[in-house]
Amino acid sequence: MHRIRPRKSLSQNFLRNDRIARRIVAAVDPQPFDVVVEIGPGEGVLSRLLAGRVRSLVAVELDHRCAEHVRDELGPAGVQVREEDFLATDLSGLSAELGGCIRVVGNIPYRITSPILFHLLDHRHAVRDAILMMQREVARRVVARPRSKDYGILSVLCQLTADAELLFDVEPGAFFPRPGVTSSVVRVTMAKQPRYALEDEEFFRRMVRAVFGKRRKMLRRSLAFFLGGAPEGMTSIDLKRRPEDLSIRELVELSNQLCRHHPRPTLSARLP
Repeated sequence: MHRIRPRKSLSQNFLRNDRIARRIVAAVDPQPFDVVVEIGPGEGVLSRLLAGRVRSLVAVELDHRCAEHVRDELGPAGVQVREEDFLATDLSGLSAELGGCIRVVGNIPYRITSPILFHLLDHRHAVRDAILMMQREVARRVVARPRSKDYGILSVLCQLTADAELLFDVEPGAFFPRPGVTSSVVRVTMAKQPRYALEDEEFFRRMVRAVFGKRRKMLRRSLAFFLGGAPEGMTSIDLKRRPEDLSIRELVELSNQLCRHHPRPTLSARLP
């Protein structure tokens, strides 16, 4: 196997455990008709196992050294390499270009896990599912349920529009260099529609970010800051509750009711 010196500036921790790599690919269960996009192939440990088993395999790699290595080794096997930032990749356009709904796989940089997840959710109509390696603490947040310490922005926004499942943990020794944390592999399967009907999805995202940004405060206080005024009379939800006590259905209900009264909140709240 070709060895590339990891760059700390790119948060590179290369997977070098063949057993774990095969377990990830088994979770993908690649089929001959699949269109697969790999995020950051690095030294190509997953790419080698996927090449030739799917209709299209596109590796998106920001590091020129890794991109050249995968292109040289696996280009003859039909692997396409895009040397670009995955967060700037137009997944909807790529899906149309390749003629199929995308499946995503990757050992992703931990420092940009949330942005990657939100990028996938933004293009969920073009993405079938994603098998991702991430920091275990973040994985716990993705699958967390209400009234738990891990339940928050990531839990709500992922689970509203997808099914999230924690598959297995991976110890630090599977990587070079060894990260200081345990990793987890998560499957995120996109839903065709949000689990509950939203009147305004952008309003909902802003509201969720605002209330969980002040998760120890009662809804009354965090919503007053978000809306620029007291929310009394706008909703049937008990505003003495804290955001982590609300189910996703209740959060959607709260958003829909507030949106009818106050469609343009004063607080600019973007996705994290």
